[in-house]
Amino acid sequence: MVACISPWNFPLAIFTGQIAAALAAGNAVVAKPAEQTTLVASHAIRTMLSAGVPNDVLALMPGPGETIGARLVGDPRVGGVAFTGSTVVGSAIAQALAARAPIVPLIAETGGQNAMIVDSSALAEQVVMDIVQSAFDSAGQRCSALRVLCLQEEIAPRVLDLLAGAMDELAIGDPRDLATDVGPVIDATAREALEDHVATMQAAGLVRHRVALPHLCSKGMFVAPTLIVLDRIDRLAREIFGPVVHVVTWRADALDALIDSVNAFGYGLTLGIHSRVDATIDRIVARVRVGNVYVNRNMIGAVVGMQPFGGEGLSGTGPKAGGPNYLPRFAVERTLSVNTAAAGGNAALLAEGEL
Repeated sequence: MVACISPWNFPLAIFTGQIAAALAAGNAVVAKPAEQTTLVASHAIRTMLSAGVPNDVLALMPGPGETIGARLVGDPRVGGVAFTGSTVVGSAIAQALAARAPIVPLIAETGGQNAMIVDSSALAEQVVMDIVQSAFDSAGQRCSALRVLCLQEEIAPRVLDLLAGAMDELAIGDPRDLATDVGPVIDATAREALEDHVATMQAAGLVRHRVALPHLCSKGMFVAPTLIVLDRIDRLAREIFGPVVHVVTWRADALDALIDSVNAFGYGLTLGIHSRVDATIDRIVARVRVGNVYVNRNMIGAVVGMQPFGGEGLSGTGPKAGGPNYLPRFAVERTLSVNTAAAGGNAALLAEGEL
C-alpha cells in the first residue's frame, strides 16, 4: 500500500503521476490530494476507475494534511509514501517515517530556492523574456519557478529597466481568459504571507518595482508581480511561493562565491544559466548542486519523459519523475536462487513449466 500525497499547484498532473507509478509497480494506492483541490482529484479518480483501474486497489482519501495525511503516514499498513509539497511538510513526513519500523521508503519532491545566474554576455532581451516566464507564469506557483535572479553588476541596470517594463505589460486577471498572463494565488493564507513579505521588503527600501493591480483584481486572491533588489542574498531565508522575484548582483571575479551562496541555501531543485560563454556555463554546471539546470531558456515546463524532474537536499529525495530511477522506488527487489543441479538441471525445470 502506497500513500500518494499530492500538491495543489499541479492538481492533476502530479496527482495522476504518483498514482500511475505506484500502480504500475504493483501496489495499491491511497491518494490524499491537497485540500484546496479535492474536486479535481475526485474527478480524476472517477475517470481512472471508469477506465478500468480496479476499485479495490485505488482509494481517494481527501481531507486536511494535519489529520488525514498524518494518519496515513503513521499507519503500519502503508508501506511507502510519495509526497510532493513544501519542504516543511516533507521533513515532517520523513521524521514520522523514520520513527517507524521497518524502514518505509519516501519519494519526495519539495520546495526550491531557485536561482538564475546571468552574466554580461547574455542577450538582455532573451533574459528578460525568460525571467518573466520563469517568475510569473502560474503566478509564480510552480516549484521550479525563479526566486533569485543573480545579475552580473555591469548589466544589472539595463536588465532591471527592461524587466520592469516587461512586468508592466503583464495582463493580470481571470486565468480562464487566454489573454491573462498572471492569475490569482491559491488562497487567502498564501496571499497574506506574500503581502507580509513584500511589506517587510518595502519597509527596508528594497522593492524596486511592483505592478499595479487592475481594479477588477482589487478583491480576491491576486498578488501584484513584484521585483525586489536585495542588498545581500542571505536576506532571503525561505522560499517565497508566488509572483515575487528577488535580485542580487555579482562581480565578474566573484562567480565562485555566488555559486557557494546559492548552494548554501540547502535547496537543490532548479537553476537557470544565461551566458554565451561555454567555459562559464561549464564552470557553473560543475559546481552547482541542483537536480535540473536550464541553459539559455526559461526554468519552467520540464517535459516528463524528456526532461526528468526532481531535486536533492531540501528539495527532494532523489528519484526524478519521468526518469529511469523513479518507478523502481515503488518496488521491492527480490532474488530467487534455484539449485538447478539438485532439481535435475534446467531441462527438468523447463519440462515442468517452472522456468
